[in-house]
Amino acid sequence: MRLGSLSAQDSAAPGDVAREEARAADVLRLRREIGRMQRRRSDSPVVPIPSALRGLLPGEGLQTGSAYSLSPSPSLVCALLSTASQRGSWCAVIGMPTLGLEAAAGFGIDLERLILVPDPGERWLAVTSALAEVVPLIAVHPGSRILGAEAARLQARLRERGSTLLVTGPWPQSEGRLRIHDPQWQGIGEGWGLLSERVVTVTAQSRQDPHPHSVRVRLPGPLGTIEALPQTDAVVTPISRWAAIA
Repeated sequence: MRLGSLSAQDSAAPGDVAREEARAADVLRLRREIGRMQRRRSDSPVVPIPSALRGLLPGEGLQTGSAYSLSPSPSLVCALLSTASQRGSWCAVIGMPTLGLEAAAGFGIDLERLILVPDPGERWLAVTSALAEVVPLIAVHPGSRILGAEAARLQARLRERGSTLLVTGPWPQSEGRLRIHDPQWQGIGEGWGLLSERVVTVTAQSRQDPHPHSVRVRLPGPLGTIEALPQTDAVVTPISRWAAIA
């Protein structure tokens, strides 16, 4: 479901009250449309994630009703959405116009249950709040800096509705942080060949477990999904303080 009407290309010129009212109406329409897929609040304390990443977080998943900070990696976003999507959950991606549908499908994301708002402009926070009413897992690239009070209001809505937020960047009051580093592409020979897979380290911290945990994975692997490397190849990269998560 692509909600192109919320594109920044339609943003209002300064002082154009009519256009601003139209954009506000878009958000109300969004609420009505997604209201048809209204769900019960999830009784599960965690959102499932791929098996290759389960050892990184307490409970082997994302805490329901929380927000997480991520590296700005489309592959990491798709990997974290994939397991919940395969189990029938609706997902949303906001403010990521370069995220490819083919790549998302390659990770196993159900495109019939994926809401895309590629370019919401300055209304990204309003769109995120609206979707949090009914969508259990949302990924967003903020279009502007958020104030602490705004983040607190959204956090309260996430807890109330049982939605989980993935933010590609720093986020106040985040439950945890997942980042990728030390990338290594494979498939290139002596100056020739095709890139077939990328090996990266994924490191995670959380409020429940501030100690960093890392795993070496193929992201993407030869089949386009995330795959764990043998445990002997795992790399742990220390992160000095929990404050790095904020």
